[in-house]
Amino acid sequence: MILHSFVDYYQALEAHGGVSRPGWAKVKVSYALEIDENGGLVDILPLMTNAEGKKKARPREMELPAPVVRTVGEVSNFLWDNASYFVGIDAKGNPEKTKKRFLKAKELHLSLLSEIDDAFAKAICSYFSTWDIASARQNPIVNGHIEELESGANLVFMFREGFPPDKTGIKAAWQHYYDSSPEYENVMRCLVSGELTEAMKTHPPIKGVMGAQSSGATLVSFNAPAYCSYGHEQNINAPVGKYAAFAYTTALNSLLSDREHTKIIGDTTVVYWAEDADTQTQDAFACILDGGDTVSNADLDGFMTAISQGRNANWNGLPVFPDNRFYVLGLSPNAARLSVRFFLQDTFGGIVKHIKEHYDRLEVAADGRGKRGPIPLWALLRETVNPKSSSKAASPQMAGDTLRAILTGGPYPATLYQQTQLRIRSDRNIPHEKAAIIKAYLIKNTQNENNKEALTVELNETTTYQPYILGRLFSVLEAIQLKANPGINSTIKDKYFTSACATPAVVFPTLLKLAESHMKKLEAGMRIYYAKQLGGLTSMVNESFPAHMNLNDQGIFQLGYYHQTQKRFEKKDKTETAEIK
Repeated sequence: MILHSFVDYYQALEAHGGVSRPGWAKVKVSYALEIDENGGLVDILPLMTNAEGKKKARPREMELPAPVVRTVGEVSNFLWDNASYFVGIDAKGNPEKTKKRFLKAKELHLSLLSEIDDAFAKAICSYFSTWDIASARQNPIVNGHIEELESGANLVFMFREGFPPDKTGIKAAWQHYYDSSPEYENVMRCLVSGELTEAMKTHPPIKGVMGAQSSGATLVSFNAPAYCSYGHEQNINAPVGKYAAFAYTTALNSLLSDREHTKIIGDTTVVYWAEDADTQTQDAFACILDGGDTVSNADLDGFMTAISQGRNANWNGLPVFPDNRFYVLGLSPNAARLSVRFFLQDTFGGIVKHIKEHYDRLEVAADGRGKRGPIPLWALLRETVNPKSSSKAASPQMAGDTLRAILTGGPYPATLYQQTQLRIRSDRNIPHEKAAIIKAYLIKNTQNENNKEALTVELNETTTYQPYILGRLFSVLEAIQLKANPGINSTIKDKYFTSACATPAVVFPTLLKLAESHMKKLEAGMRIYYAKQLGGLTSMVNESFPAHMNLNDQGIFQLGYYHQTQKRFEKKDKTETAEIK
């Protein structure tokens, strides 16, 4: 299903002119070998370009013959490759292997170009026929670019300021070779297209997955006898035809090269696409998932509401259709191969509906540190990491599970809630994001109808759910201490918060006695104000404080504390002034 969706996406991209045709690929080339009509080396010219906003020059991207798949042995690319194949030098100190590579390149180019009546083709043939790899390093032109050539950078031929793909005859020779050459003898039914065709033993590499080999990794791979059956070798165990293998790898590499529409979640590289290659749908999804300053919160919410209800909506002035099929794929590195962490498919409206429901669950009173609005996934994951840790990355497994839960509407992973609880106990602090995680997790993952009234956006002064009341009470006790001892370095939150969450019966009697002492230090009006708050909350507590509270009720306690504290900060001056008068 994954490969089939990529083949469909490739065909949609091809219809828009957004990808290379079969047999061709976008190749990053750093230098040009300029040759004359006799095949002599004239110069080695840099092809590096400075991308917008980038200080470091990058290789030029050119459409050239598709790269070969290298496993064991020497196989040359056509018209482009590194210096070991085209010049006969490298930095590995293995002259015999380098000689074999150059001879392979020579054999390929002479076989394809020797019969073409074209000056460029004749120049390339002359180059391979006359170039002496034994004296390559002594050539003054090569000697002046040794470091660049030994770096393994890609080279391409250049003749009269032109490149090989500019020549119709050379292009036709390669296309005929690619389409008709019997690279493999295995004619089987392709598992993607269902057609009888040549099955590829190896597939083109996938590049751009974080942590994978820079030369590329494979999505489909059978590299040991233990994985094979019925005498088949390598990928013949899962036959994929030449066209399907090219199409799915080209489509996936196109997605991975588009960094504006690629996300890193934990150790997972996430790509996403619309079935019809609609870029504005990708743009909308990126903004919805990660947030951004391109649209206001009101406009973003209006867009999500419309799409989730099955209505068309505009994004950047272009229509987005909720019925458009949408895909999300997560890939992680696994040595020379890739692991599929998740593959999700739904209508765009269905996915947006799940995301909007997630944001609605997260909504909680803001703590004044930033603007109120949807909390992106990266901000939630950040709350599970020790801020003093050298690595700021969240658990890869938890990150992937959380994203999958958001996009599918499934339950959140227990690890998200547990890690948040660990950070609260350690930091003794509940910022906006942690409160949002608690609220969203308990709404989605618990079935306790009694605590639902405590899982509100703002303070609920009517609920009698005991853990929520105790959290509110703790906040008031802390406020009394702070008012009685301005500038105090350590409060009851620093000393007792974790114990108050877990074992209220042990801690609260002590805290109430401390409050009596603190109240004596307050002015009469302020003492009356806080006495009313204490009296109202303690009257809502049952006959005795709970001896223990489970992890879910501890979250309710923390939410009650957070709500009461934000309410106190929100109307601090106005409320206290009114009560004192």
